[in-house]
Amino acid sequence: MRLSVEKFRAWERKCVTLLGMSGVGKTRLSNILRQSDWFHYSGDYRIGTRYLDEPILDSIKEHAMRVPMLRDLLRSDSIFIRNNISFNNLKPVSTFLGMLGNPELNGMSLTEFKRRQNLHRQAEIAAMYDVPGFMRKARLIYGYSHFINDVGGSLCELDEPGLMEFLAKHSLILYIRASRVDEASLIARSVSDPKPLYYREAFLDDQLAAYMRLKGIDYVSLIDPFDFTRWVFPHLFRARIPRYEAIAAEHGYTVTTDELSKVQDEADFLQLLEQVIERDV
Repeated sequence: MRLSVEKFRAWERKCVTLLGMSGVGKTRLSNILRQSDWFHYSGDYRIGTRYLDEPILDSIKEHAMRVPMLRDLLRSDSIFIRNNISFNNLKPVSTFLGMLGNPELNGMSLTEFKRRQNLHRQAEIAAMYDVPGFMRKARLIYGYSHFINDVGGSLCELDEPGLMEFLAKHSLILYIRASRVDEASLIARSVSDPKPLYYREAFLDDQLAAYMRLKGIDYVSLIDPFDFTRWVFPHLFRARIPRYEAIAAEHGYTVTTDELSKVQDEADFLQLLEQVIERDV
């Protein structure tokens, strides 16, 4: 969605989709706006609670059934297992995605890893198509005037025909570009504390082959999951940047993490958006 400053000011029920890598400030901004009549829609939360809830629980139960005591309790319906996902605790989702490599180091086979990656992709697509419905709920049920769509960092990698056009129809897309300092900080953080991530299959295949050549590894089952995740993240980060930029160029606007860090309240955010719209004319 592209607007003039005048049309943006007159937009009675604003909806903004925040695009960018994890750690650039999307959720921080969303939490600020929640205090000022903005409904916070977390794509990752929706993925975990609606579309991956059952696969996550199945995975947990599969592990639990390997323990005789838990197996007996589960089969006799003496206990039950449920997720406790919140906006600030999405660990069940990342744990389900997991890491690729040696099963003795909690890694997964390539087949299982790709299966879960595809489930996450389909879940993220579905969660984005839910946005208009939640915009309606936010207004009619909860009484919020505005809507912030806090999406996962992998949105740019879904390659789902029509999806970005769909989001652009219903929202103003705002790409948050990391400054060089913040980019270095995000990469350093992810290298020191690697987390499971979503990868496009073509990207994964290329990077996996390059990593195995570099390390002299012949089988995926010999990969150290944490080492591969550390190694691949800088490549993933840089591969996503042109994808974000292309989306913003066609459908939205761009701000930097430096600009966003100065936002302390709704008034600051609205002023920043007007500046961004004005300079893009």
